[in-house]
Amino acid sequence: MKLLQDKTALITGASRGIGRRHALLFAEEGANIIFTDLKANEQSDSLLEELRAKGVRADFVASNASDFAQAQEVAAWVAEHYGRLDVLVNNAGITRDQLILRMSVEDWNLVLEVNLRSVFNYTKAFAPMMMRQRSGSIVNISSIVGLNGNAGQCNYAASKAGIIGFTRSIAKELGSRGIRCNAVAPGFIETPMTQQLSEEVRKEWMKQIPLHRGGLDTDVAHVSLFLASDLAGYVTGQVISCDGGLAIN
Repeated sequence: MKLLQDKTALITGASRGIGRRHALLFAEEGANIIFTDLKANEQSDSLLEELRAKGVRADFVASNASDFAQAQEVAAWVAEHYGRLDVLVNNAGITRDQLILRMSVEDWNLVLEVNLRSVFNYTKAFAPMMMRQRSGSIVNISSIVGLNGNAGQCNYAASKAGIIGFTRSIAKELGSRGIRCNAVAPGFIETPMTQQLSEEVRKEWMKQIPLHRGGLDTDVAHVSLFLASDLAGYVTGQVISCDGGLAIN
């Protein structure tokens, strides 16, 4: 049996990258998929087509995850059209890297709003639905940068560390209602952004990774799939690193 058969999952910021891979993998495992991004475009249209081709129900909802009111509207839409939500993946995120001496207040605020506030917005929006169901799995996408920090990324690190504290708190708050909340902390993942790095920089990264390779978006999605599924029925409040061993150095 497929791991998410007949479940409904929502993934924020899923038109591309790691979020897109989550949507496709979860659909392959039988889940109906709702995904969000700021606006409809060629990427969201193509993803919607791919998802429906897998034989599952799928919908795209344009939404700014960092806007509280819009998150509430998405929750109302899901309640009306699907009636329940079994899995919430808080994936929306951005970077605005800069050393602290050069970082603008605007870039600090923007990263915290998109990366951390969005997790609060969507968790708060869907918690009542999951509480009524007395079931649900929330998976928050953090980062090893939230565990270890990284020069030039104090805003990103703060947002991802905040997600970890939030995850553990929500696990304690909602566990009695059958709701689990966990986080995944990806490391160096092969994305269009990391592929733009120089070969020298990439080699230095690989030296620090015990598995000596960058991760794939599929690697991250598989960890989330486990946490979303009933296989992780007794797992909550955890942060699972998906980093090839980078965090242990």
